[in-house]
Amino acid sequence: MDADDRRILAELEAGLPLVPEPFALLARRLGLEEADVLRRLQALREEGIIRKFRARIDQRQVGFVANALVAWDVPPEARERAGRILAASPGVTHCYERQPVPGQWDYSLYTVHHGTSRAQVLAEVAALAGQAYPAAYTVLFSTGTFKRAPAVRIGGPGRVPA
Repeated sequence: MDADDRRILAELEAGLPLVPEPFALLARRLGLEEADVLRRLQALREEGIIRKFRARIDQRQVGFVANALVAWDVPPEARERAGRILAASPGVTHCYERQPVPGQWDYSLYTVHHGTSRAQVLAEVAALAGQAYPAAYTVLFSTGTFKRAPAVRIGGPGRVPA
């Protein structure tokens, strides 16, 4: 990566503008040719520095106002199966396994849910509990937002660690 690649990535952190030719506008802002910006972005993608472009929607503006992290207490022998079931649910946007802290925090699987109401999310979680594993779980609804940004590292490693 050179200085122009870093400037392009820094500009992309704010997102693409909603105009008919966003890369042309980006190129003009940087004093580059659109073809050069597109070539550089393709090279960064091929190198694995950029994995994908995707839309980022303000979920609250489209009606998804109930957001919850669900912590699931699943024994080791059932985690793989339960994790696959949870991850396959259309209502689950994130699904992780983490090591529990025995006696303090026994939860091992985590899912993130977004819904139009708390009742909707709770019903979805209850249905999943019956499918995945009859495990104990706790639902933690969001009450505020301090930061919401994509994981971007300009000039750092090409991949964000899991």
